[in-house]
This record gives sequence, C-alpha cells and structure tokens, in this order.
Amino acid sequence: MTKYDRREHLKQLHEERKANTFQKVDEAIKRLIKAKESINFNSVANESGVSKATLYNNPKIRERIDSLRQQNAQVPTKKQVKREVNENNKDAIIASLKRKIKKLEEDNTELRKQLKFAYAEVYKKV
Repeated sequence: MTKYDRREHLKQLHEERKANTFQKVDEAIKRLIKAKESINFNSVANESGVSKATLYNNPKIRERIDSLRQQNAQVPTKKQVKREVNENNKDAIIASLKRKIKKLEEDNTELRKQLKFAYAEVYKKV
C-alpha cells in the first residue's frame, strides 16, 4: 500500500482549482471580446462565475483585466458614438420634426374642414 500524503493531495487539488479558474476567466474574456462588451472586474466576474476577490487577488488575472480595461477605455463605447451622432445630427432631426409637425397641422386643418362639411350635410338631412 502506498502512504496517503494529505499535503500532496491538497496541493494537487489547489493546482486543479487554479487551472480551472484560469480557464473560466480566459473563456469569459474571450466571450466578452467577441461580444464587444466592456471588460472590467464586474463583467469578467459575472461572465466567468469567479468571485471578484479572486480576480483581484490573483496578480496575473488582475494585470490582464487591467490591461484590457485600459484598451477598452481608449475605444469609444456604443453610447458615446450614439451621443456624438445625435449631437452632430440634432439640427437635421429638428428640421425634420418641424416639417413633420407642419404637415400634420395641415392635415389636421383639412380634416376639420371636411368634418364641418360633413356636419352641415347631416344637419341638412335632419
């Protein structure tokens, strides 16, 4: 019989868990990059199922997330791009809406005139 070494067994379990954690985090980061989502500790923790404390406490993982977060900070987000587009196009949107309002007011006036004639026709029949 071989002698059971508890320390060796615990070291082996620890290494397996560590490797599993690295794999989960790596896959989560790949999914976030593919989905073009922001990469930060919260998003990686939610995506991977690994606690934020683990992410912060592991120097390799922390460094990787920090560097990816810095890269993402330089790229404008979808909201920022949309806001810029809205700011640039707001005059065109305002002009379009003014034309639409004018058209609707004209239609409303025409319909009121038609309604007056319809009421007059009904009144003549009574």
